[in-house]
Amino acid sequence: MVTRFKTAQSRVAMRRCGPPAIAALVAAALLPALTADAAARQARPAAPTEETAPRDVGEPIMAIVSIKTQQVTLYDADGWILRAPVSTGTTGRETPAGVFTVVEKNKDHRSNMYDDAEMPNMQRITWNGIALHGGPLPGYAASHGCVRMPYGFAEKLFDKTRIGMRVIISPNDAAPVEFSHPTLFVPNAGAVAAAPARAETLVRDAAETARTADEAKKAAVAAAREAASLTASLRKLEGLKKRADVELALADKALGAAKTDEARARAEDLKQKAAAKAADLGTRLDTAQADAKSKPTAAEAKDAAKAAATRKADAAKAASEAKLALEPVSVYVSRATQKLYVRRNTHKPAPDGGGEVFDASIEVPVTIRNPEKRIGTHVFTAVAHSNKGLRWTAVTIDNADDAKSALDRITIPQDVLDRIAPTALPRSSIIVSDEPLSRETNYRTEFVAVLSNQPQGGFITRQPTPDVIASGNDWGADGFFPFFPPSSNPQPGTTRRRGGQYYQQVQPGWSW
Repeated sequence: MVTRFKTAQSRVAMRRCGPPAIAALVAAALLPALTADAAARQARPAAPTEETAPRDVGEPIMAIVSIKTQQVTLYDADGWILRAPVSTGTTGRETPAGVFTVVEKNKDHRSNMYDDAEMPNMQRITWNGIALHGGPLPGYAASHGCVRMPYGFAEKLFDKTRIGMRVIISPNDAAPVEFSHPTLFVPNAGAVAAAPARAETLVRDAAETARTADEAKKAAVAAAREAASLTASLRKLEGLKKRADVELALADKALGAAKTDEARARAEDLKQKAAAKAADLGTRLDTAQADAKSKPTAAEAKDAAKAAATRKADAAKAASEAKLALEPVSVYVSRATQKLYVRRNTHKPAPDGGGEVFDASIEVPVTIRNPEKRIGTHVFTAVAHSNKGLRWTAVTIDNADDAKSALDRITIPQDVLDRIAPTALPRSSIIVSDEPLSRETNYRTEFVAVLSNQPQGGFITRQPTPDVIASGNDWGADGFFPFFPPSSNPQPGTTRRRGGQYYQQVQPGWSW
C-alpha cells in the first residue's frame, strides 16, 4: 500500500513538473546502480594482456605462472621480459602448484589422451602430461591441467627457452626479488676459469684409461685361454715323457736279458731310440715349463684387469664430475625428508627416448633447525655473475618462514659445499621446501616439488607410471642404478594428492 501510494505521488509529480522532472527522477533511480557498477569495475582487476619489456632482453631464466591471476611471466637476469594471459586447469583437473623445469620440447605435439588435440609449441614440465603449450584462452581456468598460452606467444616462447629452464607455478602472484645470504654459493673465480681445461684433461685421461682397461681385459681373456692351452700341452708332454721313460726302462731290461749277440744288438738299438725319445721329450717339457713360468698366470692377468677396471671407473667418475662442474647446479632441501639432493643436467639423451638424463649422484642428510616447524617453499636462483661471485634472486610460493629465515635454519654439509660451490654458475639454484620430492621426479627431470596444500587434480587424469626407480650416476655409462627407495605411502587418486618421496621409471614414448 505504501509503495502504491508513493508511486501515485511520483506520477502526479511527473505530470505537474513535465520532462525536466521526469529526467531528474530517472537519474535519481539509476544513480545507485551506476555507482555500484562503477565500483565493481574498479575493484575487478584488469585481465592480463601480452607484454614485452621495453628493453633489450636476455635468455629466459625462469617462468612464473600465477594461478590466481591466470598469467605467466618470463624473467631474465634483469627482470621480467614477457607476460601473457594463460588458462590453467579447471576444477577437478587443477594445474598443480609447485616447482618444475622444462624437460622436453615438441613444436608440433598432439594429444593421445584428448582426441588427438593439437598442443603446438609444447614444453613438457612433467612426464605424466603437464606442459606449457599454445591453446584457446576463454579468459578463465579451462584446461585439463596444462598451462595454455596464446598461440603466438607460445611460438615466440618456444624459440627462446631451453631444456632445464625453471618453471614455477604459484597459487598466487609471485615474482623474484634480489636476495643475498651467506648460505648461497660463492664460486671461486680461479676454479671457474680452470674448469673447462680440467674437464678436457680428465676426459682425455678417462678415455686413455678406458683403452688401457679394455686392453687389460682382452689380455686377461687371452691369458686364461693360453694358460688353458699350456696346461693341456704340459699334461700331454708329461704323459709322453712318462711313457718314454717306461719304454727306456723296458729297453734297458731287455738288453740285460739278451742271450745272443743278435738279441743284444736289437735291444741296444731299441734302448738308444727310447733314450733319444725320452731326452727329447724331457727337453720339450723343460722348455714348456720354463715358458709357462715366464708368463703371467690367468689369476694374475685377471687381477690386473680388475685393477684396470677400477682405475677406469675412477677416471670416468672424475671426468663426469669435471664435466658436470661446467653445468649449473640445482640443490633441493626437503624438511619432510631432512635431506639435501643435488642434480645437474648431463645433456645426455635418455636411453628410452625423449628428454635428457639428469645426474642425481648426491643425496645426504641435512640439518634443519626446528624441523617440526614449517619452512615454506622458496626458490633461490643465481641469475648472473657479480663482483661477489653471483647475483641471486628469491621467489616464495608457499610462505611460512620468509626466505631469509628459511635459509637461516639450514646447515649444508661442508663436503657438499666444497664439491659444488667453487664452480657454481648462473642458473644454479637452491630450493627449500616443506615438501618431499614429488613422485613425478625421475631420472629425466630436475626437481619436481608439488605443494600438498593445493589441489592437484591435473595429475589424476594421467595414467600412473610403474614404481620403478632409475637414475644415472655416470655421464659416460649406459646403465642406471636405484637412487631413492619406493614410497611406502603412494599418492592416492584424489584431487589433492601429496607428492611421494620417490622417483619413477617413465614409460617409453609416453605422450598425452
